[in-house]
Amino acid sequence: MAFSVAVPPDLIGGGVDAGYGKVADAFRANFTERGEIGASVAVYRDGVKVVDLWGGYRDGLTKSPWAPDTIANMFSTTKGIASLAVAVAVSRGLIDYDARVAEYWPAFAQNDKGEITVRQLLSHQAGLSALTPAPGLSEIADVERLSEILAAQRPAWRPGKRHGYHAVTLGWYESELIRHADPENRTLGRFFADEVAGPLCLDIYIGLPDSVDRSRIARIHDWHPAKMLLHLDTMPAAFAAAILNPRSLTARSFYVPSGLKRSGDIANREEFRVVEIPAGNGIGNARAVAKAYGCVATGGSQLGLTHTTLDALRRTAYEPAEGRRDKVLHVDMKYSLGYSKPTADVVFGSSDNAFGTPGAGGSLGIADPDTGVGFGYVMNRMGFHLWGDPRELAVRQALFRDVLDARPQT
Repeated sequence: MAFSVAVPPDLIGGGVDAGYGKVADAFRANFTERGEIGASVAVYRDGVKVVDLWGGYRDGLTKSPWAPDTIANMFSTTKGIASLAVAVAVSRGLIDYDARVAEYWPAFAQNDKGEITVRQLLSHQAGLSALTPAPGLSEIADVERLSEILAAQRPAWRPGKRHGYHAVTLGWYESELIRHADPENRTLGRFFADEVAGPLCLDIYIGLPDSVDRSRIARIHDWHPAKMLLHLDTMPAAFAAAILNPRSLTARSFYVPSGLKRSGDIANREEFRVVEIPAGNGIGNARAVAKAYGCVATGGSQLGLTHTTLDALRRTAYEPAEGRRDKVLHVDMKYSLGYSKPTADVVFGSSDNAFGTPGAGGSLGIADPDTGVGFGYVMNRMGFHLWGDPRELAVRQALFRDVLDARPQT
C-alpha cells in the first residue's frame, strides 16, 4: 500500500434499514481491517434506499473528513453509468444496437470499420481499444478533432473475432454515436446530464462543470505502476507484465490521455476532471451509482427504458469467435452492452442476469434485476484487483449472501 492512515470509528456516517446491519459491519471493518481511507457505499432495493454509508477521509493527507456529499473519481465504474445514456437513446429509437455504427456516423467506416455494429462496439469486440495517435487533453477537449482521431482508427483485430477491454476509448465511441444520432448533437456527458442524471437527481458528472464545488472532491491516493509486480497474487501476472510494456496493446489501451501515466495523478488534476472521458473520469458517489443501477434493476421507468432494451442489457453479448479470453486484460471475460457480466471466476449479483462495471482501484456499480438491487461502492485509496477488491467485496458479500441469501460473491 502506498499510503495508509488510521481512521477513527466516529468518522463513519449514514445509516441502514433494519436487516442490513451486516452491510454496515462490513463497511466499518474496511477502515479497521482493510486499510480503507475514505469511501461510500449504498444500496437501493425495489426503488428504496436501504443502505447509505460514508466514512473516513476525503483527503488522507489533510485529514479532511469524507462528508455526505463527497464525490470521487470512479474510473471505469463510469462505463456502466455512461452506457445508461446509450440505453436511453436506444429506447427512444435514436440508436439500434444491431445497426452499423457508420449508419449514424459515416466517417467511422474508414479503415475497414464499415460493418461494425453498435452491439459489437459496446461489447468490446470492435478492436478499437487503443488510439494512434493517442490524444492529449487538448485534443480530448476538441470534440471535432477527437472525432477525427476515433474515426481514423484501424481495428487491432477483426471485429467480432475477439474481444478486448476498451478501457478508455469505449466512452468516446459511445459519445460520438450519441452525438451523431441525437437531434441536438449532444456529447455523451451532456446527454447523460440532461437525460439520466437530471431525471434521477444523480450527483454524478462526466466532464465536471464549474458549478460543482471542488472542495467536495476526494483526493485519489494512488500507487506507482511498478508496485503491481509486488501484487501478482492479486493482479493477473499476464496483465501486469503487459501494462508495464509501453508497446503492448494493454498499455496503449490504458495509458490515454497521452503524456499522463499515473491514474491517481490524473484524477487529481483539474484539467483531467473537466474534459469528458465517459469510460473513466466520472465523478460521483456510491449513493448516485446505486440509485442509477437501482432504477435499471427495477424496470427503468424513470428513464423510459423499454423492455427490449432492458432484456438486451441483461443478456451476455454474442461470444467472440475465438472465445472469452480478453485480448487486453488477458483473462476470460463476458460483456454486455457497455457492461461486464458474471463469469465462473467473477461472480456478482444473485444470478447471471446481473450486470455492471468495476473501476480501477476498487469502485463498483452493479444492477441485480432478480432482487431489484442497485449497488455502488466508491473509494479514494487505489487497490490492486481487476475485480473483487477486498473492500467492496466484503460489503457486497454481506449484502448478497448474508442479507439477500443469494450466491456467494467473488
